[in-house]
Amino acid sequence: MSEHNYLLLTPGPLTTSKTVKEAMLFDSCTWDEDYNLGVVQSIRQKLVTLATQSTGYTSVLLQGSGSFAVEALLGTVMGPQDKLLIVNNGAYGARMVEMARLMDLNHHEFHCGEVNEPDVEAMEAVLKGDAQISHIAMVHCETTTGMLNPLERVSGLAARNGKTLIVDAMSSFGGILLDVDALGIDYLISSANKCIQGVPGFAFVIARRSELEKCAGRSRSLSLDLYAQWRCMEDNAGKWRFTSPTHTLLAFAQALRELEQEGGIDARNIRYRANQQRLVAGMRELGFETLLEDELHSPIITAFYSPKAETYRFTEFYQRLKQQGFVIYPGKVSQSDCFRIGNIGEIYPPDIEGLLTAVGQAMYWDL
Repeated sequence: MSEHNYLLLTPGPLTTSKTVKEAMLFDSCTWDEDYNLGVVQSIRQKLVTLATQSTGYTSVLLQGSGSFAVEALLGTVMGPQDKLLIVNNGAYGARMVEMARLMDLNHHEFHCGEVNEPDVEAMEAVLKGDAQISHIAMVHCETTTGMLNPLERVSGLAARNGKTLIVDAMSSFGGILLDVDALGIDYLISSANKCIQGVPGFAFVIARRSELEKCAGRSRSLSLDLYAQWRCMEDNAGKWRFTSPTHTLLAFAQALRELEQEGGIDARNIRYRANQQRLVAGMRELGFETLLEDELHSPIITAFYSPKAETYRFTEFYQRLKQQGFVIYPGKVSQSDCFRIGNIGEIYPPDIEGLLTAVGQAMYWDL
């Protein structure tokens, strides 16, 4: 606790290590090979290696938050003859729907409700009834609720029906082991400030090269042209089209080294799962209930119902926890009064125990 003002128990930005922060205390020239080859290109290759051992994949980095990369991807890969099926069971699926609407992309919203995983058989019926659908997009870990969507079943659905698969793995990549080639994922999107445990400033896409190569000239945007960004990095040894977020890249390079030192994604997943399971058990001991059934939980973030006491106010609860060194997240579920607690980032089991003690001391409505 001495290194931090407080621990961020959120889905990102999240608590980072001291050494990740210190990596930013250096200024880089964006024309130097030390930066473009030694940092940017190294990161691009390491991301692909984390995603698969197969050939045929590439990566592209993009300034901004994860949503910038999602919008860039949708606006770059969808051609005028294409149609996108978007799984919506939370705020981030809904955000993709809004992006598609604003870009006037032909799309079908497959709405599941916020506490339900997608019905793959019903999705298949939609595909059979609409031959124009060419792409499927789904959030892997929907942090609105903490739900881990059924990626293997949806990827199988896409493969059976010959559809291009887009996965928003913003809050799962680096914390949950997956193989993009084995799953048939054509595009995977994530962000620097999630399970890799870097800081905010850029997002990235891991793409099947043969698919991305088809996308020249499709983008609806100059700055968010993912194909042009990729082409620039490919042709100019890691050079960005526009100003590179240099300090964020240095922090991310250090975060990748620390992921490897921890033992890779498997080891990080074990830590995250231990954090989440102890969190849920401890909160239940204190009288809290989870929004989702256990089998739907991700190891990333958990939604809890708010106490029913008339005197309970989230802002008061939040401030009492913050005074003890812990920051949690408000709810984002439209139909239920909840709050959320994340357990990714530089968070370890003793931190979860400390949080549970702090929660017990912050339950002013029980006094």
